[in-house]
Amino acid sequence: MRRVLLVEDNLDLAFGLRTSLEVDGYEVLHAETGTAGLALARDASPDLVVLDLMLPEMSGYEVLRRLRQARATTPVLIITAKGEEADKVQGFRLGADDYVVKPVGVLEFLARVEALLRRAYPGESAAVYRFGDLEIDGDRRTVAVGDTEVDLSPLEFDLLCTLARRRGNLVTRAELLKEVWGYRSDIESRTVDTHIAKLRAKIDPADRSRIVTVRKKGYRLR
Repeated sequence: MRRVLLVEDNLDLAFGLRTSLEVDGYEVLHAETGTAGLALARDASPDLVVLDLMLPEMSGYEVLRRLRQARATTPVLIITAKGEEADKVQGFRLGADDYVVKPVGVLEFLARVEALLRRAYPGESAAVYRFGDLEIDGDRRTVAVGDTEVDLSPLEFDLLCTLARRRGNLVTRAELLKEVWGYRSDIESRTVDTHIAKLRAKIDPADRSRIVTVRKKGYRLR
């Protein structure tokens, strides 16, 4: 299990990002200040650091500068409200590996985390999931059943990938709403059911049993 250090002082945002990472199978450490984040980055051996720039006690820039001065090669994903080009350039010059601007969608955030870890640890397998003759390629964003490629909408693909990442375990409707739709207030759980039905019809038109309904809870991929 990969370990991610999240250095973020906004507790609501930190809770959401931490939950998303843990649902996706990561161990997550959290620090609310730059000082605490730097200490954890040095002592806890994270595989990836997600670093805010505007932090109490020590800025994210300074945390990053000190990490790279100590020759730490841990990949760093900056996440911040600062979106000016100069801020991005400064972050990259100090040694950041990638940069996202708040607010960031859950799926984009998880995709960037996965991409950074894949580049940092190239020996690991690519994001390809197989369930029987169903193959989901997260890198190419393609889905095939046997030798036949299935045409999915971007939302349907994200929904299927969210199920696939749980490797057959239950994904609740609330988790799907958060990860695929970002907890938009205008989305209701019935929308999840409707999109699951459409997805079933495309990947399993015969008996539609690949996606299992767990009554009153959610779904899992068989």
